[in-house]
Amino acid sequence: MKSSALSRIDLIVRALTYSQANAGIFRGEQMRILLCGGAGYIGCHTYATLSERGHQVAIADNFSNSSPEVLTRLRQLSGAPVPFHRLDLRDKPALEALFAQESFDAVIHFAALKAVGESCERPLDYFENNIGGTINLLQAMRGAGVRRLVFSSSATVYGDPEQVPVNEQARLQVTNPYGRTKLVVEELIGDLCRSDRDFRAANLRYFNPVGAHASGLIGEDPNGIPNNLMPYICQVAVGRREKLSVFGGDYPTVDGTGVRDYIHVVDLARAHADALDYLVRADRSLTVNLGTGRGISVLELANAFSSASGREIPYQIVERRPGDVAEVYADPGLAQQLLGWRAEYDVDAMCRDAWRWQSMNPQGYQGG
Repeated sequence: MKSSALSRIDLIVRALTYSQANAGIFRGEQMRILLCGGAGYIGCHTYATLSERGHQVAIADNFSNSSPEVLTRLRQLSGAPVPFHRLDLRDKPALEALFAQESFDAVIHFAALKAVGESCERPLDYFENNIGGTINLLQAMRGAGVRRLVFSSSATVYGDPEQVPVNEQARLQVTNPYGRTKLVVEELIGDLCRSDRDFRAANLRYFNPVGAHASGLIGEDPNGIPNNLMPYICQVAVGRREKLSVFGGDYPTVDGTGVRDYIHVVDLARAHADALDYLVRADRSLTVNLGTGRGISVLELANAFSSASGREIPYQIVERRPGDVAEVYADPGLAQQLLGWRAEYDVDAMCRDAWRWQSMNPQGYQGG
C-alpha cells in the first residue's frame, strides 16, 4: 500500500503510538546535537531516537543520497518541526557559518559516500567527500569549541579478517577505497584526541544496518540501483526489480554466498544515543563494534525476507564484486561492556520492519 494512500490520521496515530511506547527512556544530559548527513537512512532513525530521549537535534544534509520528504516524516514522528540546514561538508565557509550561528554540544557524523563497488570506480570522489569533508567538519568544530563527536565508521576497516567474530583488537586493513576513507578518518580523529585533551570521540564500527522504523514512516530508500542487499531485496519483493543479483556463489561459507552481520537500524540508532551518554558520563573516547555477533548469508537473508513478506525473491548468482570479502561478523562484547548496549532485534524482525516500510512506500519517499 502506498504511503500516499494512507490517511494522515493513520500516519499520526502510528507516530504517536511509537513515541508513547518509547517515552521516558532518556538517560543522561540533554544536549544540542548536530547530525551531519542526518536525513540519510541511519541519520533519520538516530534523529528519532535522540528526540525521544529529549535532546535538541538539528540536521545538516545535502540530499545527495536522501530525500527532503524525510523531514516531513520526522516531523510526523516527533510532533515538532525539524531544524534543518542544507549543507555540504565540502563547503567550508558554509560549515563555519553554521557553527558561528548555532550552538551545539555534540556532533554525530554520518555524511559520507558509502558504496564499496562505486568507491573502487571513483576513489578520488570518496577521498574528497569522506576525508576532505571530515577535515572541514573537525576544523569547524574546533573553531566553535565543540568537543564531542560520534563518528559513523564501518566494519570495512577490518578488511578480510583473519578470524571471526571480529573484535576491536583485530588487525586493521582495507580492501577498497571506501574502507580506506573510514580508517583514515578514524586515525585523524585519534590524532585530534591526542592533541586536544578535551576532545572526546566515539568511533562506531557498523556492520550491516537493515530494517526500518516500526511506524513504517522512515526506512532505507537509496537513490538509483541499491548498492546494499536489503533494499535490493525489498525492491524485488515490491516489484521494482526483476530479481536479486547475488555477487558470488563460491565463497567458503555455509552456502557459497557472502556472510555478514546484519543489525537493525533502530538498534544502531540507540547505540549512537548511548555513545553520546558515554562521552559525557565517562569523559573518555572509545571505539566499538556494533553488530549482533551472528553471521547471516545472502541467501539466508533472502529466505528470511521471503517468509516475512510472503513474496518470492528470485535471484541469480553473478560474479563477485571487487573489494568484497567472504565472511565478516562482529564480537559486540565491548559495546555491551562500555555502553550497556546490545542488539535486541533478530533477523525476522529486521525483515518484517523492512517489508512494512517498503510495502507502505513502494516507490520510497518519492511516493510520499
